[in-house]
Amino acid sequence: MELFSLADRAPDAALVAGLAVGDEAAAVAFVRRFEHRVFGLAVSVTRDRGLAEEVSQEAFLRAWRAAATYDVRKGSVLTWLLVITRNLAIDAIRKRRSSPTDADALERLLATSAPDPTADADTRLDAAGAATHLRDLPPEQARALVLAVVGGCTAQEVADHEHIPLGTAKTRIRSGLRHLRRAVEAEHD
Repeated sequence: MELFSLADRAPDAALVAGLAVGDEAAAVAFVRRFEHRVFGLAVSVTRDRGLAEEVSQEAFLRAWRAAATYDVRKGSVLTWLLVITRNLAIDAIRKRRSSPTDADALERLLATSAPDPTADADTRLDAAGAATHLRDLPPEQARALVLAVVGGCTAQEVADHEHIPLGTAKTRIRSGLRHLRRAVEAEHD
C-alpha cells in the first residue's frame, strides 16, 4: 500500500501556495495530481508525445514560477494550469511549423498548390478547383491566403511578411476566404 503525505491530500489551492513558498512536498503532490491531465491536453493539442512531454514540463515550471500570482477567485487551479498548458502547446506548434520567409518561397507555394496526384479523384478535383479559384483572386488576397492557409501563418505573421498593417492582413485573409467560398458555392449550384 502506498502511503500518501499530507500534501497529497491538500486542496489544490494549498498546493499552489506551497509551490509559491518552495515546499518540495507540495510540488511533488502538485505534479502527481495534475500530470496526467496536463500531458493529455498537451498531446491532444500537439499530436506529438515527445513535444507534449516538453510542453508538460514547461507548464509545471511556469506554474511554479507563477504560483505566487495565482488567484483562487479567477478560477480553479486545474483551469489555470490547463490554460498555461494550452498556450504553451500552441506556441510549440507555431515554433515547429514552417512558414514561407521570402517571396520565392511564397511563389513556390502558389505554383505548387496543384492537386496531389496520390490523392483520390474527389480530393484532386477539389484541390484543383481551389487552386484555380485561388489564382482568380487579387494577388494580395491570394498571397495572404497562401501564407495563412497553406503556410500556416498567423494574421500577424502575414502582416509582417507582407509589410502591411495587421488589420489589412486580416481583411485580405477574410476577403479571400469569402471570395473562395462564393466561387465554390457558385460551382456547386
